[in-house]
Amino acid sequence: MIEGISHITFVVRDLERSARFFVDALDAQEVYASGDKQFSLSKERFLLLGGAWIALMEGDAEGDAEGDATKRRGYDHVAFKVPEADFDVYVGRIERWGVEMRAQRPRVQGEGRSFYFYDWDGHLFELHTGTLEERLSRYTP
Repeated sequence: MIEGISHITFVVRDLERSARFFVDALDAQEVYASGDKQFSLSKERFLLLGGAWIALMEGDAEGDAEGDATKRRGYDHVAFKVPEADFDVYVGRIERWGVEMRAQRPRVQGEGRSFYFYDWDGHLFELHTGTLEERLSRYTP
């Protein structure tokens, strides 16, 4: 039986910058840095974010034929749960990092607030204030 999500891994070109972003903008806690050691495919950092294990691995993020990760963008994303009272604080922190924002999709009243942004490797993230229960309640007649 699957017990849940073990961890989420992101391949990033600049391991130091990406780790600082997660720590500074999203309040992640860094719990491991491989330094010059290599136990996996590359150097890596482990973070805890809201109880979730996030692994950042240094490497070339896959992209188009020329290696441009920004061209692989779709809507696949990871959404981080944020309390409504802290939403604007986190949006401000992210904006100060100068990362690209995604146009916000239309929202249905009652499904929570969202803010979408990309990191430098083309990963899409979302800050979200809603819960699954709130969304189901809103979508179900």
